[in-house]
Amino acid sequence: MRILKAASFTLFVFGLLGWLYIVLNSEIHPWTLSMQLTHFLPFPREDTAGEISFVVSLVSFFVWNLVKDGQR
Repeated sequence: MRILKAASFTLFVFGLLGWLYIVLNSEIHPWTLSMQLTHFLPFPREDTAGEISFVVSLVSFFVWNLVKDGQR
């Protein structure tokens, strides 16, 4: 359970940071949202990466809270 707790919290933090990066990026230059995230692959685009980061953060936060409350 400790590994699941640590992994879910880490995914929550990094998913949230990735989402915040895309949000700030969209405020500074929104025309890049439809561009690919990396030049190596055509997928994901910046907006798709933001959506994936948000979902990872949301699910990981939910799992982290379940595991955290279960250890009390």
